[in-house]
Amino acid sequence: MTTEHQGEIAAPSLEPLQARATLADVARLAGVSAKTVSRVMSGDDKVAAHTRERVMGAAKRLRFRPNTLARNLRHGGVTNTVAFVIGDITNPFYFNVAAGIERELATRGMTMLLATTDDAPGSEAVVVDTLLAQRVRALIIVPIASDQSYLEGERQLGTPVVCVDRPAHHLVADSVVLQNRLGAAEAVRSLIAAGHRRIGFVCSPAGLYTHQERLMGYRSALLEAGITDYERYERLEPVPGPTAEESVRDLLAMDEPPTAIIAGNNRASTAAYRELYGRAQQVAFIGFDDFELADALGVSVIAYDTIELGREAARMALSRLEDPNGPPRQVEIPTYLIKRGSGEIPPRS
Repeated sequence: MTTEHQGEIAAPSLEPLQARATLADVARLAGVSAKTVSRVMSGDDKVAAHTRERVMGAAKRLRFRPNTLARNLRHGGVTNTVAFVIGDITNPFYFNVAAGIERELATRGMTMLLATTDDAPGSEAVVVDTLLAQRVRALIIVPIASDQSYLEGERQLGTPVVCVDRPAHHLVADSVVLQNRLGAAEAVRSLIAAGHRRIGFVCSPAGLYTHQERLMGYRSALLEAGITDYERYERLEPVPGPTAEESVRDLLAMDEPPTAIIAGNNRASTAAYRELYGRAQQVAFIGFDDFELADALGVSVIAYDTIELGREAARMALSRLEDPNGPPRQVEIPTYLIKRGSGEIPPRS
């Protein structure tokens, strides 16, 4: 029982929920058979125009929506949806990739279903299995587990699998990745051109494909310049392990600290810059991945078109629907250095 205080106006109550109209309800109101309603809803052009108008009018009055998912599955078909499986949903990187996928799919009248593994390798197969049970047209995934061979059976059944940001393990599949090595090498060369010889590299988790590729680019550019003592300036942290801030503090506490630091991804960049900001010792800094406010803060970064990364993944999935038997492809999205000031600080004498 509720009571109203004197002088207060009672809020309007919600209307009782109504049962959703069924195909049979539409048939009764329109005065036709349920089969006729089904033909109208499926776009059968052999139904007489006046009958179609009567059915559509009844459907509108009853607010009836056909269950296309159930209809497709009943006939052994698939949905018009593409699943995108990401890692940590709080990472802004995934938002932009998802936006690119969604925009590209929209050009074909398709939709995207988003799910997350929370960067937990053990949850990947469970999440993917749940999505495949909904008969999605294709699967786009950011692999986190060490083995994607569990998808081979589904791929053979005709479901395209496209990996984003890193290739699959133990599965032949299309993938779209970044020019990780070239990007990291460009950052190192820029710092060397500014006079730096002691250049640190911070990333976590170190075992990811992207970080290993960036590490190789970092090392190759240093070796190209005749710098061979790079390992002491590397902080390749596992998870769980030291944070990027702790790694930066460790580097700067060395007897011969680095005069420049490169961070391996967007989160390491923000954490490393937070530690470097306001220090008396000026250290040049370049982050891999652009991040929010990096331009306002004057942070130099290795950037790329995240939206295009997503759009290319969607294009590969759509292409694979049309040509399921073609050879697997790997597309690389270009990276480029944006100079904003932090990466152009010269080494102290």
